[in-house]
Amino acid sequence: MTVPRQSTSPDESARPPEGRRHMLRRRWLTAIIIVLLVGIPAGYLVISAEQSRDSGRDKESESSATGLRESWPSHMKRRVFEVPIPEKSTDVAYYETSNWKTSRLYVQFRTTSAGLDRFLKGVGTSRSQLDDGVVTISARDAETVGWDFSAGSDWAGTTHAQKDPRPSQDITVDMTYLSRPKVYVVSTATP
Repeated sequence: MTVPRQSTSPDESARPPEGRRHMLRRRWLTAIIIVLLVGIPAGYLVISAEQSRDSGRDKESESSATGLRESWPSHMKRRVFEVPIPEKSTDVAYYETSNWKTSRLYVQFRTTSAGLDRFLKGVGTSRSQLDDGVVTISARDAETVGWDFSAGSDWAGTTHAQKDPRPSQDITVDMTYLSRPKVYVVSTATP
């Protein structure tokens, strides 16, 4: 049994056979297009996966921390907990705890006298609200991060209470060196 032969289209018979150079160019172009169509998305996936993995590692190391981390809390944390650390502050460290009921951000930093005023104003209080000789951070909170508020320093403190869900701050300042006060803050948020 033979299959009937189809006649060639008029366009086919008019087209000359493809030359070797043209065939190679067409194959190279096809290969480049395939590499680009597959390679670029694959590259994005690899980069995205690596960034996601790095982010997870950062969050894991932060959540597994058991004390103060010597670095600045993120802008988001500072905004959520309303802790406006003044620029050019030194000895900045923080620690965050969270559970289903409350979240706390512990922050310490050293600043200038003017920086202390800016910080207190940013929180919503002022230097006149600081009570001399008063430590407003509880012994439990101090123990959580290893702060020592024993005698021998010029302590002054205030509590800035706000209505939920806004955070409240317990602020204690070491005023021993008036030009370089050290600030300790526990900001507590109850969602």
